[in-house]
Amino acid sequence: MTIRVILVSAAESEASRSAAFDDGTPLTDRGRAAADRLRTNGALSPAENVRVRARRAPSPRCHETATLLGHPGAMPEPALAGQDPGSWRGRPLDAVAAAEPAALAAWLSDPATPPGGDGEPLTALVRRVGAHLDHLAETVTGPLPLFVEPDTVRAALVHALGLPLATYWRLDVRPLAVTTLSGHGGRWNLVLS
Repeated sequence: MTIRVILVSAAESEASRSAAFDDGTPLTDRGRAAADRLRTNGALSPAENVRVRARRAPSPRCHETATLLGHPGAMPEPALAGQDPGSWRGRPLDAVAAAEPAALAAWLSDPATPPGGDGEPLTALVRRVGAHLDHLAETVTGPLPLFVEPDTVRAALVHALGLPLATYWRLDVRPLAVTTLSGHGGRWNLVLS
C-alpha cells in the first residue's frame, strides 16, 4: 500500500506574519486572499481534493485554511498540531530574544530543550509527527491532504527523510507551501513536482 501525504502549510496569520509564537490568531486578509488564489488556480489537483479523508491540525488557522481550500470537513488531528511553545505562546520572537536570550539560544541549539522551559521539545515534536505519519502509512492508501503548521511540515520532513534534528531549523516552510511525501513499506520519499 502506498500513501501520498500532501502537507499544506497554513495560510498567513497575524502570529506568522509578525514572527510570534502562535496563540490561535486567525488568518490575515492577505492569508485569506492567498488561500483563495491557491484554490481557484487549481494548484491542488482534484485527486488531492478528497474531502472525506483530509485532516488538519487543531489550530484555528489550519481549520480556516482547510475550509478556504475546499476541505471544510477536514478532521482535526491533535498529532498534527504545531510545536507547543509553552509560556512563549503569543509572544513575538524578538521580545523573547530580548527578555530571555539564553533560553532562546538553548532552544535553538539543543533539540531536547523545551521552548519557554515548559513547552514541547523539538525531539518530542518530531517523534509525535513521525509516529503519526508512520501510522497513516499503515492504515491509509492514496492521496491524503493534511493542513498543518509550518513546524509540523519541518518535523515531517526530518522524520521521513531521516535528517539530523539540526536540519529542522534550515527548512523554510512558507504559508500555503505544498509538500508531498510518498510512503510505502516503512520508507518515505519526498516528491518534487
